[in-house]
Amino acid sequence: MKKRKNILKIAIDSPAAAGAGTLAKAISKYYNLIYLDTGKAYRLIAFYKLKYPQKFTLKYIRGKIKNLKIKDLENKKLLSDEVGTEASKIAKNKNIRKLIYSFQMNYAYNPPKKYEGSCLDGRDITYNIIPDADLKFFVTANVNTRAIRRYKELKALKKHQTFQEVLKSIKNRDKSDYSRKVSPLKKTKDSILINTTNLSKRACFLKIKKYIDRKIYS
Repeated sequence: MKKRKNILKIAIDSPAAAGAGTLAKAISKYYNLIYLDTGKAYRLIAFYKLKYPQKFTLKYIRGKIKNLKIKDLENKKLLSDEVGTEASKIAKNKNIRKLIYSFQMNYAYNPPKKYEGSCLDGRDITYNIIPDADLKFFVTANVNTRAIRRYKELKALKKHQTFQEVLKSIKNRDKSDYSRKVSPLKKTKDSILINTTNLSKRACFLKIKKYIDRKIYS
């Protein structure tokens, strides 16, 4: 795989609904980086599994990933709790992870020339996908705050779930993400901790911007 030189690579890991996606999008736009929500790739595969269970084979998945485009990940149906739960299960599959790994690596190390670099967020980005990232962040928030955010997000999409159902789902996903044997969610020693529990979106952006500017302009 070709790797572009002299690009800015930012890696972000976080549990579900911690605000990493919103933060990563803002960072990417400000610094002209290509943004990839790696979890959405697993959600897309989970969506296909739920919709076309009879077609769900490794060959079928390989074809979908080969032709995967960023716009495919913008489907609002991928945000459902059912898809998220299934995605967490799929992420434990070594064969599927290998296929998505290549897709992630390409965006991380070989972004289109119009971009100054890449910003990826997920569960194992800091130590598995971009271990040599210029900056690594671990974005988190307490579980109740995350459940409230996800509940409001689903409500806006007219998804009818109670807060308790969303909270239970978040807790189950945390358990799955942190305890899985293949590429579990964890904070690496060289990752900067960003706790968004009591921070506004603007405050989160300004906090992380300081670290990036220090790296770029030092």
